[in-house]
Amino acid sequence: MSGVMSYFITTAIAYVNGPPHLGHAYEEIATDVIARHMRQRGEDVFFLTGTDEHGEPVADTAKAHGLDPQAWADQNAQRFIALMPQLNISNDFFIRTTDPRHKAKVQDVLQRVYDNGHVYQGLYEGWYCPRCADFKVENEILDGNRCPIHEIALTRETEENWFFRLSAFQAPLEELFAANRDFVMPARAMNEAEAFLGSGLQDVSLSRGKLSWGVSVPWDPSHVFYVWFDALLNYYTALSFANPEEDYTDRYWPANLHVIGKDILKFHTIFWPAMLMAADLPVPQRVFVHGFLLAEDGRKMSKSLGNVLDPFEVIEQLGTDALRFYLLREVQFGQDGNVGLAGCRARYESELANEYGNLASRTVAMLRRYRAGNVPAVAPDPEIVAQFDGLAEQVSALFDRADCTQALELIWQRVRRLNRYVEERQPWQLAKDDSQAAALDQTLTSLYEGLRVLSVLLDPYIPQSVERLLAVLGAPDTALGAARLAAAGPLAGGVDLPELSPLFPKRD
Repeated sequence: MSGVMSYFITTAIAYVNGPPHLGHAYEEIATDVIARHMRQRGEDVFFLTGTDEHGEPVADTAKAHGLDPQAWADQNAQRFIALMPQLNISNDFFIRTTDPRHKAKVQDVLQRVYDNGHVYQGLYEGWYCPRCADFKVENEILDGNRCPIHEIALTRETEENWFFRLSAFQAPLEELFAANRDFVMPARAMNEAEAFLGSGLQDVSLSRGKLSWGVSVPWDPSHVFYVWFDALLNYYTALSFANPEEDYTDRYWPANLHVIGKDILKFHTIFWPAMLMAADLPVPQRVFVHGFLLAEDGRKMSKSLGNVLDPFEVIEQLGTDALRFYLLREVQFGQDGNVGLAGCRARYESELANEYGNLASRTVAMLRRYRAGNVPAVAPDPEIVAQFDGLAEQVSALFDRADCTQALELIWQRVRRLNRYVEERQPWQLAKDDSQAAALDQTLTSLYEGLRVLSVLLDPYIPQSVERLLAVLGAPDTALGAARLAAAGPLAGGVDLPELSPLFPKRD
C-alpha cells in the first residue's frame, strides 16, 4: 500500500421506518460516483452506508404493526440492503446499528466522553418532534410550536436525562470552522452551520430514560443513548468490525467525506465533531451537504399529488445508468433541484442515446466499415488533443470538491465536441477519396481515442454502459491514468472491433 492514499467516504444511514425512496437513491448514487472516481485514482477507498434502527419512532411503528422493534428493523433493513445492487452501488460495507458490535463500540466511545467529564445528569423540558427524534431549540420552532422539517405539532416533554456538555465546544468548533473553511461544503451549508453555532450552543440530552429501544448507557443501564449519538457513531464504529481480519480504524479514520442531506446538517456539523472532540478522537475532514429533489413543478414530491419520481420506475423503463446519469446531470449537487420522469426521458433520448450512444455506435461502425475494425496506429488530430489536454486533471479537481455535476458537464462538453468533429470531418466523404486516406486515419483514431477517454471518465456515472463499450473497444482499463489521448496512436491499435449494439436503445 506504499504511496496509496486512504479515502473513507460515507452516506448518512437510512432510517428504517419507511421504504427506500428517491432521496435515498440520490445520496447513494452521488456518493458511489465519488467513491468510484477515487478508486480510479488508485486511492484505497472504503465506502460505508447502512441503516439507523433505534429510537422512539421505530419502537412506536413496530408496535403499531404488531412486531417487536428488532423484527421490524430486520424486515425493513433488508429493503435498503436490496437497494444497493439495484442502483449498482459499490459500497464496501453496510452497517446496521442494531449490530451488537456497533452497540459495544458506541458504549466504549461514549464511556470515554463520560470519563472525560463531558456528561452530567439533569432535568430536561422542551419541545420534541417524535418523527425527528429530536428536541428543538426555540429559534428552530415554527409558528404554532411545529417542527421546521415535518411541520407537525411538537410535544412538550419533561424527563430526567444524561446531558452532553455541547456548550463546552463552542470555542473549539469556532476554531475548527475558522481554520478549515471547507469543513462544511458547499458554502451555503457552511453559512448555515455557522449561523447555528453563532446562536450559542446549549447542552443536549445524551440519553432517554423513558425508552428501552436503543443502546443502553453503561454507567446507567436504566437509560438508552439518544438515537442521534448512537447513529452518528456508525461512521467510526463500522471500521472496527467491517473486516473480521483487520481493524480498519487506524487505516481510514478520520473520514475524508461525509455526504448528508441538509435536513440533518446540525447533527453532522455541530453535534458530531463536538462528540468526537469530547472522546479525544480526530474530526472528519469534510461534510458535504446536498439539497432536496423537488417535483418538476417545484413542489415537494407527494404520492397524493402524483408527482413523485420513482427510482424503480426509471430503472425498469430506462435502466440503472439512466437514473444515475440523470440525477447528477439535472441537479447541481449541493443545491435543491426539480426532477421528474419526463425530464429523465428527455435526458435519456437527447444526451445518452443521441449524443454519447450515437457517438459510440458511429465510431465503431465507421472503424469496421472503413478500416475492417482496426484502429489506425497514427496520432490523433492535434486540435482534439488540445481539447482534451488536462481534462482528467480538471475532472479530478472538481471531484476533490465533491462537484460531480460540474465534472460531468466538463466531460459532456467533449462528447458534444466529438459529435461536431464527425460533422466537420465527414469521414464518409474522406472514405471516397484514396488521397484522403491519412486524413481518414487521423479522424477515426481521434474519434476512437476521444470516445475511449470520455468513457473512462464517465465510468463512475454509468459503469454498466462504459464496461460494455470499453470491452468492444478492446480497452477495458478504467484507471484515471488511462483517461489521456494516446499521443502516438491508440492504446489498442490493431484490435478487431466487434459490432456494438446500441448502448441506450430507443424506448417507447
